[in-house]
Amino acid sequence: VQLQASGGGLVQAGGSLRLSCDASGSDARLHIMGWYRQTPGHERELIGTVTRGGEFVKGRFTISRDNSEDRTYLQIYNLQPEDTGVYYCSATRYGRSYIYYGSGTLVTVSS
Repeated sequence: VQLQASGGGLVQAGGSLRLSCDASGSDARLHIMGWYRQTPGHERELIGTVTRGGEFVKGRFTISRDNSEDRTYLQIYNLQPEDTGVYYCSATRYGRSYIYYGSGTLVTVSS
């Protein structure tokens, strides 16, 4: 599976942003999709994952999935400067442990 994240950019604190991840490949629909982020000085961390037809909500973060488009979204509300970092989408095939990462998209939050 190939993954391409997009939608990052410069946002003012308090704003919102929606990131997108397009999955391609013949078996794209056989994967659990997710989002990770890496902020300056920290290791990559998991935000959450979502199965087909599911939705993940945790605090200011919502992950949803458009099954018809093989697209996964990460909505972030009330962005703060500490949210600045590179956001990566991920895919893990059902029943397997290997995690595919796409190219990251940079989010910069100004105070």
